[in-house]
Amino acid sequence: MNKFPAGRRPLPTSPFKAPTEAPRKHFDVGDRVTHDGFGLGRVIGVEGDGDIAVLVDFGSRRERITQPYTAMFKL
Repeated sequence: MNKFPAGRRPLPTSPFKAPTEAPRKHFDVGDRVTHDGFGLGRVIGVEGDGDIAVLVDFGSRRERITQPYTAMFKL
């Protein structure tokens, strides 16, 4: 028998904290962005309300960037 209830939460100071999920990034058409690999760009298309992918114009090329947008940041 388990002596701890099923819904027990770890203490805030515990080194065994449950990993937290990073907030999802959301981009809209017209947003200026920077990408670690492609540089500065502007969002020109959004697929699935931004949950699937965004189309970004980086000047010399257009790239379809999919979730998660780890290398892309809104300016």
